[in-house]
Amino acid sequence: MTSPEAAPKDGALRIATVNVNGLRASWRKGMQEWLAPRGVDILCLQEVRAPDEIVHEYFEGWSVLHAEADAKGRAGVAIASRQVPTATRVGIGDDYFATAGRWIEADFALDGGRQLTVVSAYVHSGEAGTPKQEDKYRFLDVMLKRLPELAEHSDYALVVGDLNVGHTELDIRNWKANQKRAGFLPEERVYFDRFFGNEIGWKDVHRELAGPIDGPYTWWSQRGKAFDNDAGWRIDYQMATPGLGAVARNAVVDRATAWDTRWSDHAPLVIDYKL
Repeated sequence: MTSPEAAPKDGALRIATVNVNGLRASWRKGMQEWLAPRGVDILCLQEVRAPDEIVHEYFEGWSVLHAEADAKGRAGVAIASRQVPTATRVGIGDDYFATAGRWIEADFALDGGRQLTVVSAYVHSGEAGTPKQEDKYRFLDVMLKRLPELAEHSDYALVVGDLNVGHTELDIRNWKANQKRAGFLPEERVYFDRFFGNEIGWKDVHRELAGPIDGPYTWWSQRGKAFDNDAGWRIDYQMATPGLGAVARNAVVDRATAWDTRWSDHAPLVIDYKL
């Protein structure tokens, strides 16, 4: 982990992801001031919760792919890029989630005829023992199918976003107290064992760059002193196929300097890829 740079020094591709917890509110609170100097090439957003025209207005000059949720004021994912994608897709491949605003894909042409696919994903938060949790498991089941397909589709593939699961004890400060809570249930964590294990073989890029340390966390509850005490959760990911993971450099969580300077309850996760 190193400190933020205005732009990659070696010409790497800079990809950032953040759950904005409502784009209009984040923009009003200072998101634009964070983004302007950050040198991001591809920005993935979750919980956009805004009409399509607002997203395009805020990201004038960018190529914008946005999927609203049918449920107003809920979910919504977007990809804003400096390069125009060669192809885009909305949805994870299950009609049940077709209008949920939780999964979009964009293909980008790279030098040498190679292709990069980037996905902005927002997995359900869930609630143990309720239909919300069943929807979460159904979505994770479809991810098990889609990840290998993406690896076949492109030379490099990357799924980023708020995946709403802390994979290991290193990913949640108070993990002992949360073992029966959605986000750290054993049944959820097994999916991530499969994502990052031999079965599917993708890489948890942030963890591999950070090493076996607590966090670095990307979300803090609005309640109490969670942010001040860094009692957070690492639930925002950049998941890459092995070839892309091997060229990842310089992962940074852009954590606000103080509670009252935050523009979302999540912090951006920014990673450079030397392609």
